[in-house]
Amino acid sequence: MEKQKNAVGRRKEAVTRVFISKGSGNITVNGKDYKTYFPLVYLQNQVEAPLKTIESADKFDIVINATGGGVKGQAEATRLGISRALLEMNAEYRPALKAAGLLKRDPRSVERKKPGRKKARKSFQFSKR
Repeated sequence: MEKQKNAVGRRKEAVTRVFISKGSGNITVNGKDYKTYFPLVYLQNQVEAPLKTIESADKFDIVINATGGGVKGQAEATRLGISRALLEMNAEYRPALKAAGLLKRDPRSVERKKPGRKKARKSFQFSKR
């Protein structure tokens, strides 16, 4: 049986589960090829970034389940998930991935709405008279 590793990536409201195994470089997201799921080139680059960093783009097959958030959040969550899964495969990848900043979880998310306000910080319109 082939060794398969998995990891989770998160960004904003997006959560991706990444399953990685030795293979020929196929990346599928929710049953589709990642280039059709992420049609914009810069989002495809986000997904490819960890593999390009360790220079092994065609050595692994990756299956990704993405839920929640938007397309950009899912792409960045995928980037983190792939980086974490690669570390599980081989711990020697850590210095290269860390130097590229691919192991950081981006903590920014939407600020909650406060009572007495229209949004998190925006006030209702002020009427002097």
